[in-house]
Amino acid sequence: MKLQILAACAALATLSAGSAFAGDSITAKLAQPVAQNVKFIAGGAIFKCEADTCVALAPISTTFAGSTCKTIADKLGPVTAFTGVKALAEDKLADCNAKAVAKADATKLAKQ
Repeated sequence: MKLQILAACAALATLSAGSAFAGDSITAKLAQPVAQNVKFIAGGAIFKCEADTCVALAPISTTFAGSTCKTIADKLGPVTAFTGVKALAEDKLADCNAKAVAKADATKLAKQ
C-alpha cells in the first residue's frame, strides 16, 4: 500500500513539473527573417516561425537547451537570442550558432 502511494506521489510530481515548464514561452530570434512561415520539431516541441521569430508551441522541460538552439540555427541560420524563463548565456548562444556561421561562411566562399 505504501508503495502504491509513493508511486502515485511520484507520478503526480512528474506531471506537475512538466506542466510548469509547459506554460513557459520559449522564443528564438533569428538574424534573418524566414521567407515564409515554417513549422518544425526541435527539443521535443513544435516551433512556429514567422518573420524573425520562432516560438515553441507547448514546450516541454527539455525544450530550453543549447541543442534545441543548435537545431534551429542549423535549419534557419544564426539565432540572435534564445529565451525561455531566462536568456541563453552569450557563450552558449555563440556555441549554438557556430555551425550555422561556418555554413554561411562556406556558402560565401563558394560564391566567390
